[in-house]
Amino acid sequence: MHIDVPTQATDRRAAYQIGFQDDGLLLAFTVPTAKVDPFVKGLGPDVELEKREKPVPHFVPPMTPFSHLGLKEPEELPDVREGQVCTPCRGDLNALEIAIHRLDDRSSRVYLRGID
Repeated sequence: MHIDVPTQATDRRAAYQIGFQDDGLLLAFTVPTAKVDPFVKGLGPDVELEKREKPVPHFVPPMTPFSHLGLKEPEELPDVREGQVCTPCRGDLNALEIAIHRLDDRSSRVYLRGID
């Protein structure tokens, strides 16, 4: 994905799924909530992430689901900030999406889904 995972990240999980035309890349980790905004800024998104209060109704799981990593899909969670980080991205990566879910007062889980 050509990103630097914060050194404070814990519970790191990753998967790579070979697809017919495109490959799917997943990365999820937990960081202190105070480290989320600097991490997102470092990715250089073109627009500010959108805040979603409720799960996405009638959600259709993606071709590369986070369930491969033992996690719920970010679209199934409430209180999520999400958006496109880059398109096109550096290297062979075609697109990269991010979702951030606050777990408690101190930590948040970052979800990254890439298409290669």
